Amino acid sequence: MIPLPSYEDFEKLNIMVGRIARVEEFPEAKKPAYRLWIDFGKSGIKQSSAQLTRLYKKGDLPGRLIIGVTGFPPRQIASFISEVLVLGVIDKDSNVVLLKLDKEERIEPGSRIC
Repeated sequence: MIPLPSYEDFEKLNIMVGRIARVEEFPEAKKPAYRLWIDFGKSGIKQSSAQLTRLYKKGDLPGRLIIGVTGFPPRQIASFISEVLVLGVIDKDSNVVLLKLDKEERIEPGSRIC
């Protein structure tokens, strides 16, 4: 049996709000994905690869707020270094659905999830 994580384990994660600044196609990825550049405010712009191509058009993503986990070691995906795990939910058809924030007008990039 896997031990349950503690609250202290949760506090070690750096989960923040970011704003997608730029999106590019990622044809080298094994599974269809986009390359994202995400603005995390004072924490800077970080890169991520995300399998969002089924439900999201490239042009609809810039400016959108996302929730991401930063602070993991960078991960190389094909020729791209991914620094952020973008959080989403897998739907009934195995597509990634991005988490959506309420009251977006009150949230700044770099805000920490608690």
